[in-house]
Amino acid sequence: MRDFKEAVKNRRSIYALGKKIPVLQTEIIAAVERMTKEVPSPFNMQSARVIVAMKEHHENVWDITESALKKIVPADKFEPTKKKIDSFAAGYGTILFFEESDTVYNMQKKFPNYAENFPIWASHANGMLQFAIWTELENMGLGVNIQHYNPLIDDDIRKVFDVPGSWDLVAQMVFGEKLEDAKPIDKISIDSRVKIFK
Repeated sequence: MRDFKEAVKNRRSIYALGKKIPVLQTEIIAAVERMTKEVPSPFNMQSARVIVAMKEHHENVWDITESALKKIVPADKFEPTKKKIDSFAAGYGTILFFEESDTVYNMQKKFPNYAENFPIWASHANGMLQFAIWTELENMGLGVNIQHYNPLIDDDIRKVFDVPGSWDLVAQMVFGEKLEDAKPIDKISIDSRVKIFK
């Protein structure tokens, strides 16, 4: 297991994924449950919801996505899209991230002075959860990437996974066996991003 700094540094988008994962399913489930419980949220509202889809359930996510995209991408241009979707389906699992809208609405009613901020804060908290789970999965030796095919797939995901009406889909995190390392990326100067006053 890497330390936190190294895990954050190595948390990159990996698109070449396979199904021979180096950890047990139970370890993945435990990591997702642990992060979902421990990652903070504004006013402790805990509005994030998660579905972990593995094996055929994972493949269902990408069958749904392919079907949705076939409706909007011209047939003569669909092949690159299909290859992309197939690369996600080749992984081991997908974590679906949601926001529970009733929770956010109830917080808006309870604290009207902050009402307009609760959806923003909920989004921030969901992003922190995604980052925490992604980093934890990277730390376990898995390859991970994140996708955003909502709202195209929302209705079918809702039906297939029996998702409550108040859960709004926000992201799809694909994970699996890491078949290649991430390519180097350029980072802009830290001096242009951080100001220090001492």
